[in-house]
Amino acid sequence: MGCRRSHHAAAHDEGAGHCRGRHGTPAARLVWAATGAEHLVRPGLVELPSATSPRALARLGTAHPPTDRFRLAFLLTFLLAFLLAFLGAPVTLETAPDSLLHLRRSDTSVVLDLAPRQFPCVLHWGPDLGELSTAALAELNRALTLPFVDSVISSQNRVALLPLHSSGWLGRPGLTGSREGRAWSTSFTRVDHEVQEAGGAQWPDGPVGAVRVVSTGHDDPDGVVVTTEIELHPSGVLRLRSCVRNVGADEFEVTGLLPALPVPPEATELLDMAGRHTRERTPQRRPFDVGQWTREAWGGRPGHDSATVLCAGEPGFAFRRGRVWGVHLAYSGNQVLMAEHSVTGWRLLRGGELLLPGEGRLAPGQTYTSPWLVASWGEGLDAFSARVHDYVRARPQHPGRPRPVLLNTWEAVYFDHDLPTLLELAERAADLGIERFVLDDGWFRHRRNDRAGLGDWYVDEGVWPDGLHPLVDRVRELGMEFGLWVEPEMVNLDSDLAREHPEWVFQTVHGPGVSSRHQHVLDLGHPAAYDHLLERISALVDEYRIAYLKWDHNRALVDAGHSSDGRPGVHRQTQAVYRLMAELKTRHPALEIESCCGGGGRLDLGIMEHADRVWVSDCIDAHERHRMVRWTGLLLPPELMGTHVGSGEDHSTGRMHDLDFRAGTAFWGHLGVEWDLRRADAGQLEALGQWIAAHKTWRDVLHQGRVVHADVANPAVWLDGVVAHDGVTAVYRLSALDHTLTWPPGRVTLPGLEADRLYQVRVMPPSDRAVSGPAVPGWVRDGVTLSGRTLSEVGLQAPLLNPDRLVILVATALPR
Repeated sequence: MGCRRSHHAAAHDEGAGHCRGRHGTPAARLVWAATGAEHLVRPGLVELPSATSPRALARLGTAHPPTDRFRLAFLLTFLLAFLLAFLGAPVTLETAPDSLLHLRRSDTSVVLDLAPRQFPCVLHWGPDLGELSTAALAELNRALTLPFVDSVISSQNRVALLPLHSSGWLGRPGLTGSREGRAWSTSFTRVDHEVQEAGGAQWPDGPVGAVRVVSTGHDDPDGVVVTTEIELHPSGVLRLRSCVRNVGADEFEVTGLLPALPVPPEATELLDMAGRHTRERTPQRRPFDVGQWTREAWGGRPGHDSATVLCAGEPGFAFRRGRVWGVHLAYSGNQVLMAEHSVTGWRLLRGGELLLPGEGRLAPGQTYTSPWLVASWGEGLDAFSARVHDYVRARPQHPGRPRPVLLNTWEAVYFDHDLPTLLELAERAADLGIERFVLDDGWFRHRRNDRAGLGDWYVDEGVWPDGLHPLVDRVRELGMEFGLWVEPEMVNLDSDLAREHPEWVFQTVHGPGVSSRHQHVLDLGHPAAYDHLLERISALVDEYRIAYLKWDHNRALVDAGHSSDGRPGVHRQTQAVYRLMAELKTRHPALEIESCCGGGGRLDLGIMEHADRVWVSDCIDAHERHRMVRWTGLLLPPELMGTHVGSGEDHSTGRMHDLDFRAGTAFWGHLGVEWDLRRADAGQLEALGQWIAAHKTWRDVLHQGRVVHADVANPAVWLDGVVAHDGVTAVYRLSALDHTLTWPPGRVTLPGLEADRLYQVRVMPPSDRAVSGPAVPGWVRDGVTLSGRTLSEVGLQAPLLNPDRLVILVATALPR
């Protein structure tokens, strides 16, 4: 059925139209034999009502003639049920097996229970179970039949993708909302299921090999239709979302829509991220105890302290060991990730949007759709992230050409823009083989510092009397692309835009509210503000042939209300940003966008539907970047992470690092330079040129291969790697991040290689400068040839490195 978008931001995203009505037959090739019957009854079994307490059994008995024999049988039944319930003995009901569906992709199995009066329930999500016949599914269903006792809930309930209060779920409901206090506990008398395969008539634009289950529940008394979608992609990644449609006669307000995925009972340990500005993506662990572990973001973005991923796994799971399951919310606004462990034993991973008051109001016929909850699993975190990377790389908009090495001017000149200085920087950059020149903040009107000018997206005539043309033309003559910094969503009150249109500034009835970095937020839910931004940025891209926008977002949304009535506008703002980026790319198909948010404050797969890379952090200290890039890599492959070589003294931490450590750290992602090259001496420029040339040599492997990490026993030593998909080559980075407690530092393994192939391992220049002297193991000088099995199981003796030093190792397979 068709769905209208709500002017109250009821349609969460452009996918809101996926809310569906009644569905048809399942795909024939899938192992599923659903009858579609309202009641599933098997011979020899009696289907009981949902309530099976002694009182319910008594009601069943009254339907029979009151003979003496029946009265005696009824009395005995009543007493037996009473004793079973209150003495705690389990009562088991069997469920007909013909509603089970088995999905398989990429060594992953998902078994769903698609009973006709419930949303899908996940019976298994994890390792591939192989081919399962209908009979095998029936046995699996019996093996997983739940016991229950009357002192909890008198029914047998599996937890659905959308757990409901009305079904007896006593945790956080998957759907919350009401009609001014009525219709607050939805219950679905009919749930229709449809299985779709990508490329078919019902899902023509789906990724090849993907399969989707769409389930639509009808709550006629409450006037609500809810649809859930769960997709298994060829990578083995799951994603799910839900949609609510108001089919009643008056307004229905959704206050929460929080899908859930169960994980096995052995997942007893949690991992997510914490952080702050300049220290994003710091891992933290805790037991998966009974109760809820909730990570919320209320600043209109995931935030520098974002959980990013929420994982549950076997005790002590690491990169190469221990099964782990995890979720990520593909959304750039207010959000929650939750791990919930119920007293009945369920362990759930959940995620959804946090709606401010009124943001989920649905007029009759309108819809609200939750963001996608993206989920993966693996034997270790490497396998978990490999599936996510495959999923991300399979997107049609994923960058297909080599990632250009860039120079960004921010830490070179800050606001001090001067044409001769910037031309000299461009000349130095071109000499080093840099391929893209990015002019950062300070180029537009009134922007001599961060207190003024935001919103005035016109080239400052006082600094650039001929516009940016002299710089852009020279950059192009030197064979480089030109990129430009913008921050479209923000505004300084000291700007022509804010003075001319104060109504475009987010505010509640109390006024614009607190500032952050001397700036406020422009309300893109205001049609005129949105149109103005679109035209100004599009005009700049046209005039200067801009290939790349560094799109910044330097503050959280506080008091983000529409000036006309004070109603919250975070949801509409998030959708407007997506639309603005999408429209710019429609107008300028070759345009690339970097998502920067004071560094890594908006790093999610929602923004990555429109952006081509992220700025991991405003801190480019190579020591800090090791941790941030490693843990950001759980979600994003290297080619999407901006990693820059800074000057010798880091501008965020004050640490001093040599050039090889700085360059070898940035070597791993989308390489850039953020350094005043005019101050670099000839030796530094030569060494930097060597690193850039080495990066280009190995760029295809780094940006297309499978990311791996060794679980090194010595905490001072880290080993990260990328293995080409054909298994012929691999690149590893061996880093010392602390002074090792033991000497020698011990062995390190090289994971991910083909077990039965022979590999020659050598140190890649110019990183060999980090190791010298008599204590260097012999293999470092001459290389070593070993099988992939030996390298991954036994490893190599690590060279002794001083803290904050690294070497790059290259493993090359010998011909068979």
